[in-house]
Amino acid sequence: MTNRNILLLEPNYKNKYPPIGLMKIATYHRMLGDNITFFKGNLKDLVIKNITDLCIDKLKKIDNSINWFENRNTISVFIRTKNHKHLEQLNIDNSDYKILIYSCIENYKNYYSKKLYEKEPYYDRIYVTTLFTFYWKITIETINFSKKLVKDLNELKVGGISATILSDDIIKETGITPNKGLLDKPGILDKDNEIIIDTLPLDYSILDEIDYKYPENEAYYGYMTRGCIRKCSFCAVPTLEPRYDEFIPISQYIEETKLNFGEKRNLLLLDNNVLASPSFPNIIEEIKQLGFIKGGKYTEPNQLEISIRNLKLGLNDKAYIRRSYTLLRNLLNKIKGNEQQNFYNLLEDNDLLKPETVTKDKLLNIYPLISELYTNHYKHSYRLRYVDFNQGVDARLINESNIKLLSEIPIHPLRIAFDSIKYKEQYCNAIRLAAKYDIKYLSNYILYNDTDTPLELYYRLKINIDLSESLNISIYSFPMKFHPIVGEDRFNRNYLGKYWNRKFIRSVQAILNVTKGKVGKGRSFFNRAFGQNEEEFIKLLYMPESYILYRSYYEKNGKTDTWWNDFNSLNELELIEAKNIIEKNDFKHCDTITNNSKIIRLLKHYLI
Repeated sequence: MTNRNILLLEPNYKNKYPPIGLMKIATYHRMLGDNITFFKGNLKDLVIKNITDLCIDKLKKIDNSINWFENRNTISVFIRTKNHKHLEQLNIDNSDYKILIYSCIENYKNYYSKKLYEKEPYYDRIYVTTLFTFYWKITIETINFSKKLVKDLNELKVGGISATILSDDIIKETGITPNKGLLDKPGILDKDNEIIIDTLPLDYSILDEIDYKYPENEAYYGYMTRGCIRKCSFCAVPTLEPRYDEFIPISQYIEETKLNFGEKRNLLLLDNNVLASPSFPNIIEEIKQLGFIKGGKYTEPNQLEISIRNLKLGLNDKAYIRRSYTLLRNLLNKIKGNEQQNFYNLLEDNDLLKPETVTKDKLLNIYPLISELYTNHYKHSYRLRYVDFNQGVDARLINESNIKLLSEIPIHPLRIAFDSIKYKEQYCNAIRLAAKYDIKYLSNYILYNDTDTPLELYYRLKINIDLSESLNISIYSFPMKFHPIVGEDRFNRNYLGKYWNRKFIRSVQAILNVTKGKVGKGRSFFNRAFGQNEEEFIKLLYMPESYILYRSYYEKNGKTDTWWNDFNSLNELELIEAKNIIEKNDFKHCDTITNNSKIIRLLKHYLI
């Protein structure tokens, strides 16, 4: 089989963690010798990049005396904009082939503008990963655009969370039948291949092919268990990972990652219910054997040395050319005085000041001249290492034995879900056990807008404040709005739980907007944000959104007091009518909704 051109796509949404599935698929295709490209961004940019590459290849054949890489941006902008003024920037006056050059560039401009590239797709196979339904629109757009770039629609592979739980919807929107579930059997992608993709190590190098930087980028990523013993109605795990796998050793993957890409600082595990594993003691022991012990220290390896080594090995030239250039620019900005000037001159002499002129050969040639300088300036200081079971642990399964084991690794933070007030006793017991074993930094996800009431959200948040204060620990809460993943409301972004309404949802979101989405341990901060008691919290739920967002401003100018006086001036029947209007959170026609002048005066506050 000839080497295939493979495109790995993540839709252009903002997300915290890199696409683990695509990283495994990259490893798979690299093992097969295929040409791999990872992309996240505007797909038209990818098309223009590919067309510009084709154009430059042709231009080099027309006149190889010109450094076409220096003109890359100019050509790319012209292809995109069709503005001939950009061609004036080309330094080709001395070329004997000016007419051919202009004709060539014009042809590739037309190739893009007339969408001729759709008739000659470049990629033999495209993979599109999917997340949750709140990224649905851009995911569908990505899949449909990808159909124009692949030679055979049967080779457009869509996988991931939405692909598994909403496969019928994807078929309806795109005509593409997605791959459901894990790639945990041989022959799923290529029938004649026995490699099990889900067991492969991750290809971290592809993350350097894109401009987007994932907020969490210093960790080994993986699973030490799969699946979950629970069948929670709001959770996709039983569909995504229906079988519980109690222990997946990761030492081999970590060692391969360390060897190929350098050591990572942290260990981020995506297990959905690790405490359910009978092999939990073995899991903790392996984590410790990998160097993740309390007080364990990490010193970042020499990233330029790794990049140059991998360029020599031809591991991923696209990625390591970009990475090497970034590292050299960072070094240039870091050093000062004559040293900086000499380094600048060296980069200039070797044509390494612009990303479009950087090549593998230039980097390999200059490295012996700069390796000592880089080594002297890269950070040798150590930092503490952390382990994060990012999906959280089950409070109902925490006991003295397993919390003691957790305390033996640098868990930071310990994430414990508090999805319902009915688990209050188990949750509080879990937190107290964590504090007993000196686990002081905790975090949790707090689900709301499901079967809970607004006051139950308040109680759960307040419980965390009380526990933080009494146990001298830090608990950070992250309230998460429930949204159905299946059923008729799966695309309803305005879904309301049984005890919730639009105004209460907006009020909670307004409060969380001010707190950056998290609730910390300080009591005064909590009291200010959510109220000192249930009555104050309910008052905040009914408060005009602007008065919540700009609390101090409207308190100082008296608007908040005026609103509250207007609210309390209503009699019982008027209050019922007003609340019914407020809870709908639609105040466009407040003058015509009611004939009651007192209610109209109250509703005017909600227009600010």
